[in-house]
Amino acid sequence: MGVVKRPIVGHEQYEGRLSIPYITPAGVVDIRFRTINHEEPKYLGLPGAETRLYNVGAYFEATDHIAICEGEIDTITLSSINIPAIGIPGVKGIKRHYYKIFSDFPTVYVFADGDQPGRDFAKDLAKKLSGVVIITMPDGEDVNSMFIKHGEEWFTDKLEERLVA
Repeated sequence: MGVVKRPIVGHEQYEGRLSIPYITPAGVVDIRFRTINHEEPKYLGLPGAETRLYNVGAYFEATDHIAICEGEIDTITLSSINIPAIGIPGVKGIKRHYYKIFSDFPTVYVFADGDQPGRDFAKDLAKKLSGVVIITMPDGEDVNSMFIKHGEEWFTDKLEERLVA
């Protein structure tokens, strides 16, 4: 991961953006580019690239639970605090065969962004998967913004609340 400073010819639109590699056991299979200056669009992909799950290695590291969140940055944030997470690239980025992947886990934590598309995304996952536990971020927030404001403890408290319930 890094900031694109000197893009190769034809990739000038990625200059100044964060490059986020999609790494699998086979190596880097894609790169997405995220704005760091609040420009639109927020994310850009390589021409012709398909959307895919981010951080698929978490599938092999997870035991009895896995987390799903929207976007790469939120996935990186959860993984950094030892919550095995896989990212869906946007609420419209889920493909039908992804549900089968997540059905291997008795508990699937869905960290929903604090907006209507995020809440709808989480509800849709709960309809299609068993064992879904939804953790919704406050209005206007996402995983990363909550981590910046409240740290790891906010997430561990939320997970403990769900275990007790």
